[in-house]
Amino acid sequence: MNFPERFSDLPEYAFPRLRTLLDHHQPGGEVIHMTIGAPMHDFPAWVTDVITENAAGFKGYPPNEGSPELRSAITDWIDRRYGVSMDPDTNVMALNGTREGLYNAAMALCPEQKNGEKPVILCPNPFYQVYMVASLSVRAEPVFVSANAATGHLPNYSGLPKDVLNRTVAAYICSPANPQGAVASRDYWVQLIQLAETYDFRIFADECYSEIYRDTAPTGVLTVAQELGADPERITLFNSLSKRSNLAGLRSGLIAGGPETIKRVKQLRNYAGAPLPLPLQAAAAKVWADEAHVVENRALYQEKYTIADEVFAGVQGYMAPEAGFFLWLPVENGEETTLRLWQETGVRVLPGAYLSQGDPGQNPGEQFIRVAMVAPKTELRQGLITLRDCIYS
Repeated sequence: MNFPERFSDLPEYAFPRLRTLLDHHQPGGEVIHMTIGAPMHDFPAWVTDVITENAAGFKGYPPNEGSPELRSAITDWIDRRYGVSMDPDTNVMALNGTREGLYNAAMALCPEQKNGEKPVILCPNPFYQVYMVASLSVRAEPVFVSANAATGHLPNYSGLPKDVLNRTVAAYICSPANPQGAVASRDYWVQLIQLAETYDFRIFADECYSEIYRDTAPTGVLTVAQELGADPERITLFNSLSKRSNLAGLRSGLIAGGPETIKRVKQLRNYAGAPLPLPLQAAAAKVWADEAHVVENRALYQEKYTIADEVFAGVQGYMAPEAGFFLWLPVENGEETTLRLWQETGVRVLPGAYLSQGDPGQNPGEQFIRVAMVAPKTELRQGLITLRDCIYS
């Protein structure tokens, strides 16, 4: 039996790789999980009531692009959040989680060649792994651009050589950034949009952490694109209820963009998509329409920022995240530190190199660990203190 080679050289995914590193060692104390960014705060209690009330919808095939009610709720949210008016019939589509959309956007929108050459897709480094796999799936060359302290923990795409930019068909950008928590400013978005217009490529804006922040809501790409009068087909936005509303299992994501963008993604999804069941779409529509629970959720994370700032006060290199719920902590060697933490304390974190690309010595995540601040506050504080005392004392 023959198997394809196209994905044969993919590195092991981050979490199986972590299990390989840790699971044959005994934890050194009570286990505290700080690896996966799975929100643990409560979601709105009425969500289950909405699903139950609409349970008859499980009998029918759900609409591929999302129900009219869900799409209207999404465009209403975009208007409230970004000040941008969009047509629910032509500018948005519901997703079964944003990972699906981030992958399918490359499949549906990236051409086979650019200026007669192999296309390039730009990815921040560290990065969400689907960016790389989407690039490889369309036979593009993924170019990983370091997002480190020198660049404000966001990729400096404008610093790339012209021969790379001339082949670029799309650029993924995550703001607030996973894992660093850095936020793209208005000036950053302006520069990126202008670069995309100069070299004629698309921006795939992953803003899934946009509703978890300290004080000021992160500027969204749609807002800036509208101010600049940018081609609506140039910008594609992705977001979801996973972090905003603690509903990762509901799988309600969105993609928003120009009419031709949505038309092409929709056409691909007609053949290969898996839409949300109608009762879940009904619940998602109600959740997108409600902001009270989002404010409460954000306040809980703001308390966690304060805890982290207190615990790591005075720790050299500590970077307080602007948004999101990860800490990106500097260490001498992320993999060695992760193993040591597990063996000595039972605290479980993720080596930064597992989220990045690069040979040893060139990997921008090599000297970091990622710590998810999703546990209840008491457990979080204890985990962070234990971590600090183990590796920084």
